Amino acid sequence: MRIWHQSFTTLADVPAYRDALHARIAKVVRPGTEVVLHGQIPGTYSTNYPGGDLGFSALFALHGLQWIAAAREAERQGFDAMICATMSNPLIEELRTLVDIPVIGYGETVLTLSRLYGRRFGMLCFIAGRAGFWPEKLREWGFADRFVGVRGLGIGFDAVIGGLQDEAARTGVVAAVREAGEALVRETGADVIVPSEMPLNLLLALAGVHEIGGATVMDGLASVLKMAEMQADLRLLSGMQPSCNGFFHARPQRARVDEVMRFYGLDGLGGRIQAD
Repeated sequence: MRIWHQSFTTLADVPAYRDALHARIAKVVRPGTEVVLHGQIPGTYSTNYPGGDLGFSALFALHGLQWIAAAREAERQGFDAMICATMSNPLIEELRTLVDIPVIGYGETVLTLSRLYGRRFGMLCFIAGRAGFWPEKLREWGFADRFVGVRGLGIGFDAVIGGLQDEAARTGVVAAVREAGEALVRETGADVIVPSEMPLNLLLALAGVHEIGGATVMDGLASVLKMAEMQADLRLLSGMQPSCNGFFHARPQRARVDEVMRFYGLDGLGGRIQAD
């Protein structure tokens, strides 16, 4: 089985994150599963690294256009599934109408599984500008009834990436996460904690943080990898596919998609997405 992993970062720019992903993935997937890492096209964040751009809805939407090209390229290259390895899952419903392979989102997966580990979940995030994004997005996804709130960590992207490569820095990040998580549990009664960014999720998994204040900390990377394996298996074993019924699931003709991509100058994006 081959799985296309798509990140919202440019992985070549953050080798510590890329290397930590490789190490963690090797421990999670079953024998015979190959996960190929892909990130945003080099130069995407030439002046403002992910946390800055992704705090603005217009830039978030524009950067998400690369994911259309990535999904189509993953299918063209014969991958069995695609993982959208970011909590916000840009254009994920649209991607599923464009390709036949399973497209699995970190956000949808970890939040769906959180219902099996507790009743009320809260989120921890380091991208401060996204705090207002989550309540609305979770209502759209149908998780608002179990959501108790989101709390910022007071640290940024660079601190989390530093924690992936330096033990002392990791200790400091974990301490900040524990403090914020314990306050979240104490004030809201959350019994599940969801790290809202994949680098934070990865750092906590590497540090062995599975519980804070009695609340379960979801391992989003492991969850989405196992979901990808399962959905690819189900497609082969039982033919289960996402629905094609109704406006939100209807599949346009591939030839027309090709025409529209060419019209907007997006037809060359797939060839620019690099494996890391």
